[in-house]
Amino acid sequence: MAISVGETLPGGTLMRVGAEGPEPVELESKVAGRKVVIFAVPGAFTPTCHSAHVPSFLRVKDELGAKGVDEVICVSVNDPWVVQAWGEASGAAEGGITMLADASGAFTKSIGMDFDAPPVGFAGRSKRYAMLVEDGVVKVLNLEESPGTCEISGGEAMLSAL
Repeated sequence: MAISVGETLPGGTLMRVGAEGPEPVELESKVAGRKVVIFAVPGAFTPTCHSAHVPSFLRVKDELGAKGVDEVICVSVNDPWVVQAWGEASGAAEGGITMLADASGAFTKSIGMDFDAPPVGFAGRSKRYAMLVEDGVVKVLNLEESPGTCEISGGEAMLSAL
């Protein structure tokens, strides 16, 4: 069952590439006492994720910050090297979006956002969504019905929800 508004985000360990290689990032430390937007994509470098979802958050990142958002985090079920490369190629890293890998998909599964789409080679991927989390509690959750669309989960939709 998918997480919903009003529920506390479960803890989870995501990954990023640091100076010494892959390193864990405890999601609890990112959301505790903070206002954070987390958006997730089915896959790094995939068409809608690369050309629509990430750019939408780059367009509104400063406006989100003006509304009190401390950090914007993108989560993808890929390995941390792919997510790092995608952050660089998409401009997300330079634009201040925190790019984190859910390499095993454990966090995605724990919030009920996993799906499979064998025809396109996806197994254990994340549904496309965006959520506002305040001090660990989900305040806004915008979930796309189709992984190939980016409408209600885009940056502009999140901005208008604040």
